[in-house]
Amino acid sequence: MKYFIAALLALLAVSLPDLVAAASDALPPDAAPQPSRLDYPVIAGISARSLAWSMAQMHLFLAAFVLAVPLFSIATEFMGVVTGDDRFDTMAREFMKITMAAYSLTALVGGGLLLTLLVFYPHLMGYLVKVFRGQMLIYALLFGLESITLYLYFYSWDALRRGNRKYYHMSIGLVLNTVGLTLMFVANAWVSFMMSPAGIAPDGAITGTVWEATRNPLWNPLNLHRFLANIAYGGAIVGGYAAYMFLAEKDPVQKAHYDWMGYTSNFIAILGFLPLPFAGYWLMAEIYAYSQQMGITAMGGILAWLFIIQAVLIGTIMLAANYYLWSGLMRTDRGAQYGRYVKYIAVVIVGGFLVWVTPHTLILTTSEIQNLGGTHHKILGPLGIMPAKNTAVNLMLVFTFLSFQMFYRSSREPVVPWAKSANMVVVALYVVGIANIIGAGIYGYITPTVYKVGASVPQVVTTLTIIIGSVIIDVFMLRGAKSEKVHWGRMTERSQYALFVLPVAFTWLMGLMGYIRSSLRTNWHVYTVMKDNSPENYIPTLGDAGNTITGITLAFMAVMVFVFWLSRLGQTRQKNAEISA
Repeated sequence: MKYFIAALLALLAVSLPDLVAAASDALPPDAAPQPSRLDYPVIAGISARSLAWSMAQMHLFLAAFVLAVPLFSIATEFMGVVTGDDRFDTMAREFMKITMAAYSLTALVGGGLLLTLLVFYPHLMGYLVKVFRGQMLIYALLFGLESITLYLYFYSWDALRRGNRKYYHMSIGLVLNTVGLTLMFVANAWVSFMMSPAGIAPDGAITGTVWEATRNPLWNPLNLHRFLANIAYGGAIVGGYAAYMFLAEKDPVQKAHYDWMGYTSNFIAILGFLPLPFAGYWLMAEIYAYSQQMGITAMGGILAWLFIIQAVLIGTIMLAANYYLWSGLMRTDRGAQYGRYVKYIAVVIVGGFLVWVTPHTLILTTSEIQNLGGTHHKILGPLGIMPAKNTAVNLMLVFTFLSFQMFYRSSREPVVPWAKSANMVVVALYVVGIANIIGAGIYGYITPTVYKVGASVPQVVTTLTIIIGSVIIDVFMLRGAKSEKVHWGRMTERSQYALFVLPVAFTWLMGLMGYIRSSLRTNWHVYTVMKDNSPENYIPTLGDAGNTITGITLAFMAVMVFVFWLSRLGQTRQKNAEISA
């Protein structure tokens, strides 16, 4: 299937420019085609937009997973080489085993997406091929190379597991990840070009190079945002797999292994998630800079209330991740001394969550507006603007990191003589940093509107300073520390359900933000250049979008459960064969 898709991409790159030329005879040379409503195929009453939307979103979910897992798989494998602990190597291989089960599905759905776009949107696809020229041939070649290196990386694991051969194996993994990231960057160029076209004239005529079209204003922000999102998403999916296996296993040794795997996956998800809001902030800032109309549509127009739903989902992710970390304190004998701080962290996380979901403007009837005295609540209304939101999210991120830091310290007792002084510095770092975040938030209320955005920069810098500063101090303070035994597997079953919540919330969130990003183009295929004149050239209603996103999320979760079951089935048969032998 994957080689069929590569061949189809190559055929697309060769044949579709002729279609564009034929469709553009009445336009200036090289201008973007402007298809009429009759130029969009209608097949058996199928909704072209709904089908393309579903295929694209499902492909994105699967691609995000199979691109992210090899990244932290090779990092985990490298940890095994550095520490000499084979458990890291075993876990890295198990990461890749899940990826192998999902890779063919990714290629299958990707082929379906390509065929859908070719059939229902031929003029758009032809124009994109014309703009990016040979880049799609390169993409097809890279896709084939990724398939080869993926299979080599997985199936050569045992043969290259020992000695210097391990470095050959990691070199294959490095090539795999380089190709995978390049594929993502190339695909991001096509998507971001449709939002912020570059290297073309106002009528769509090509005036620049392929590189100019690729390096459009939104390309780099989208690259960073998707890279971090993929890491967080991949970690969440693998964490769900570890929870599934933990609940299914009866062997204490295997439960301990999957408990450790779940902890590692949760750590990876948090590691990718902590900087993600800042990357999203940069992306939205660049969208505003490119087109104020797109920015207003997102944050102040029909799509604005979806950011309340986004806040609910992100708050759910924060609460689930923190609950899992708090539950993890029971793995160590010293965890109880940190457990007494959990209630205070919970107050901050829940309080920040409530601030984050508070809207500024309420959707009210005329009588409700009269009774309330306006569309803004007198007390809660001020919590709906960005100074409050930025303060809440930064505090939630700081205290989420604190939850992880408590578990990390619960298994290590420092022996350096300056440990007490170092702890005082860490406490001071938190206290001063939190005060600065709150102070910058208050300043955002009293400063002119033009400076409100700038007031958030010190908050971001402070959050990063607290996290990075605490990590540096812990690295030096806990060097040679007395290790406390970690009782892997000593976790309640309900704690594992937090790991199930993460992938569901992440999947729903990715679907929601994909709908917002695509809707910013309103009735344009390529913003301000090529109009969408199809029968469905309008932004779907929030209700329809919610139903579609939920349906896609449930379908993807069903696919993942099938992949998990398939992996466990193969593992069970292998164990039975070993027992029989």
